[in-house]
Amino acid sequence: MDIRPPSIETANIEWRDGVPCSTRFADVYFSRDDGLEEARHGFIGHNRLADRFSRVPAGSAFVIAETGFGTGLNFLAAWQTWEASNPGDNACLHFISAERYPLDRNDLSQALSLWPELENYAAELLEHYPPPVQGAHRLVLAGGRIRLTLFFGDVLEAWRELDFQADAWFLDGFVPARNPRMWDEAAITALRKHSRPGTTIATATSAGDVRRLLVNAGFSLWETPGFGSRPEMLAGELPMAPDVPARECSTSSRSIAIIGAGVAGSLLARNLAERGLEVTLIDKASDAGTAASGNYQGALYVKLGVEFNDQAKLGLSSLLFSQRYYAQSGSDCWHPTGLIQLAYSDVEADRQARFTARNDYPSAVLRSVDATEATRLAGIPLQSGGLWFPHSGWLEPGRLCRSLASHPRIHRCFGFDVHRLTPCNGKWHIAGNGEQDVVADRVVICAGHLSPKLIPLRNEFRFRTIRGQVSHLPASSLNNPAVVLCGPGYINPAYKGIALTGASFDLHDHSPGLSAESHRENLSMLTSMVPAALNSAAEQPDPALLEGKVGFRCTTHDYQPVAGPLTDPAGRPLEGIDLFTGLGSKGLSYAPLLAEYLADRITDQPQCLPASLARRVATQRCHKREIPQSETIGV
Repeated sequence: MDIRPPSIETANIEWRDGVPCSTRFADVYFSRDDGLEEARHGFIGHNRLADRFSRVPAGSAFVIAETGFGTGLNFLAAWQTWEASNPGDNACLHFISAERYPLDRNDLSQALSLWPELENYAAELLEHYPPPVQGAHRLVLAGGRIRLTLFFGDVLEAWRELDFQADAWFLDGFVPARNPRMWDEAAITALRKHSRPGTTIATATSAGDVRRLLVNAGFSLWETPGFGSRPEMLAGELPMAPDVPARECSTSSRSIAIIGAGVAGSLLARNLAERGLEVTLIDKASDAGTAASGNYQGALYVKLGVEFNDQAKLGLSSLLFSQRYYAQSGSDCWHPTGLIQLAYSDVEADRQARFTARNDYPSAVLRSVDATEATRLAGIPLQSGGLWFPHSGWLEPGRLCRSLASHPRIHRCFGFDVHRLTPCNGKWHIAGNGEQDVVADRVVICAGHLSPKLIPLRNEFRFRTIRGQVSHLPASSLNNPAVVLCGPGYINPAYKGIALTGASFDLHDHSPGLSAESHRENLSMLTSMVPAALNSAAEQPDPALLEGKVGFRCTTHDYQPVAGPLTDPAGRPLEGIDLFTGLGSKGLSYAPLLAEYLADRITDQPQCLPASLARRVATQRCHKREIPQSETIGV
């Protein structure tokens, strides 16, 4: 079957005697006797998970990795056991699973409906289950107590791309004779690289080749009775090395300071606080979300490239994660109206035609619509069709930031204008405007266009500051669209009597004040993109009288964001300092996933970004010139 990216071929399922069977591998997904008891016997019991879960300390993580997600039954059994075992406060179960042929949502729902006791867990999984597109998908479940990383693709690619160390392995999947690639030497070697001393392993197969490969990889194995019709199975452990210290995974004692309380900083602060860390959120304004993140409305969208390269992969991953995040945590700040990316010109229409010819996105992500359907969706006349994103919409960014910053473990240090960061005795000292220094073990710079001035390196960086002005249009002057419409700019549905449009793109204007000329440019853009947007029967907006807001975007030379440890030009990380900026005009889309990624790194938990995308956002690429080591400032 010819499947164009980013879609991935889903499983072909037949139901036999009430059990799902793979037609591709001619094997069942779980035992006809009782699939849930099979999971408990084989994977939960032989990895001793109930006891090990109960001893996970506060603020720590336990990591299970699995070959073959299938129906998700093993995952739900582990989730149920985790909840019943009472691990420490703010502890997290990470479950990482690779699946080459994922079930579609309907088959998954039918399979999991067989176990009413798992109904609540299954419902949450189904609510967040990603569309069938290639790559890594991070699902945050149970209020953050469970983090599922689903990799849709080949198992070897998954283990090459994902950064984690497992505490326990579920070696599932169809029998080796029918699915040899999952059990070959390369797969077992990769498995070993993701295992730490003491990692346990369980598998329903007892095939001699599998046993030999695991033993050669260093695992101690033993046979044990199987479940149902299987007479035996294998369990094992990677022996502890005498000179390897016990793993310390709790981070609750470490202090984190985040400079900048916009969308990026507020999301990261909340993410870390919910993992149990104490966070100091610093901003020179009097509250969170007042600068570029303080717009009344903001559209959630990315512009996906014609070629499905790493840039498009990052955009898609960010969009899907942000849609899930805001639906789950956006409260009443999130308005999922849907969004149309208009084919507003001949050039854009040609680009979208090439985009749809070379890519195959599931309709749950996006689909092409003609002008007639676009008009129906928008509720106002449109001259062109475009790309319809049914799960996008718009947010109230400033309100969202203030909501995120309200948490008992987030200490808000507002009205603090940071002047200097200085390393001293293994900590960072953050000096402000005459205030007492803030001292932290780790600092993250999330200060938007002000970030380059705070970076403690004597170097130049490839960042640009771009002024953007949005215009607030009275609803009475509009033919109000029911969805977000975007192209060279965007127009949001009116809310509380106002609709936001813009934003201007001013490379050489650094004035913070509102400009009638920028308002005029926004109105010109809007009427060119959506001629019917303004109500001809109403008084036309006067650019000189319009309200609005000016913000300054921070962009990089390649228009890709920056998130990760701050490095010198040679790639050496500075101890205890990270950079999170350069999100440009797509901060609402990029920030949730990159905040998750940075929180993973800071807490030393499995990372949600695959290696290829982590490189895409690395800080080193933004250095402008190489400098001698003597000019760096390190701890």
